Amino acid sequence: MKICCISSVEEAKLAIEAGADALGLVGKMPSGPGPITDELIQAITRYIHPPVSSFLLTSEQSSADIIQHVNRTYTNTVQIVDKLTEGTYAEIRNALPHLGIVQVIHVKGEESVDEALTVHEMVDAILLDSGNPQAAVKTLGGTGNTHNWSLSRKIVESVKVPVFLAGGLHAGNVKQAISEVRPFGVDICSGVRTNSRLDPGKLTAFMNAVIHV
Repeated sequence: MKICCISSVEEAKLAIEAGADALGLVGKMPSGPGPITDELIQAITRYIHPPVSSFLLTSEQSSADIIQHVNRTYTNTVQIVDKLTEGTYAEIRNALPHLGIVQVIHVKGEESVDEALTVHEMVDAILLDSGNPQAAVKTLGGTGNTHNWSLSRKIVESVKVPVFLAGGLHAGNVKQAISEVRPFGVDICSGVRTNSRLDPGKLTAFMNAVIHV
């Protein structure tokens, strides 16, 4: 269970106490909820210890810029929310051999399956979301929208790495999502927040729903 859009040490503590396995820390984005400064990400990362993982969500699209972003924030995992357009995953891995690399695939249609198959052997995991990188102002996560879960299931069955499911999840639909997609993990941002703040009640309800699938 990954809780995303963590914006303070207090939220990190709340999520960890609720049973989160990973926390998502959102860097600079063209749109969407949750971006915080690299300095704040670094401060929160210092609070997060194994076995909980710290995910940096980066919109950088070159391997060099992604490496620099991770080095500024000290996370142990990077979640690349847009396509890698310059450089290679191997360059990231060579520079940061202990870093987990997660590539986001925004599920739009059958082409998303092909996109996942193209990258899955070069990354440690894939995360399926509902953004639109082709929009005039890119949406790269935190939309609160679901996508076609049958395509997500097809991706899960086709790739050789763990797959996280994100996009419009909440306590009321996560059981169905897990049943239909069978992901390795689930990822949530807006579904556990009220007025942009982590909501303890929604968080507990979501965690209980997942645990009792």
